[in-house]
Amino acid sequence: MKTIAYNKYATYEYFILEKYEAGIVLEGAEVKSLRAGNCNLKESFCFIREGQLTLKNAHIAVYDKAGAFSTKESKRDRRLLMHRFEIDKIVGKINEKGYTLIPLSLYFSGSLIKVELALCKGKQNYDKKRTIAEREQKRALERQLKEYK
Repeated sequence: MKTIAYNKYATYEYFILEKYEAGIVLEGAEVKSLRAGNCNLKESFCFIREGQLTLKNAHIAVYDKAGAFSTKESKRDRRLLMHRFEIDKIVGKINEKGYTLIPLSLYFSGSLIKVELALCKGKQNYDKKRTIAEREQKRALERQLKEYK
């Protein structure tokens, strides 16, 4: 499993509650661009419209060697593929509790490209500060252990 892109921003902004795997519908030139690693998930999110899961604002750069038939929009909406019962389960949680669906990573699973989605709840400012403080405390402890050896 080779990771193409990872959304570090999601772990800072949200509490991750559940993870799901979905396929993604792409064009040929977009696949080649992903193989080159030209992708950014920072501001992307997912929504459900008419029973279909859609990825919005994921930036997949235009492949420079593609011909005239390639799509010139790098941030177009892309359809995600999941089983109906999984989508219904996610819709229930999003509507009931006010959660958000965020893409965490894009990766290759064999020859297929998959998206790891997370059901998330937004963090408040004090939660973000606590996360930063915990991370700094962990780094300081690791530094002290390293100096001790």
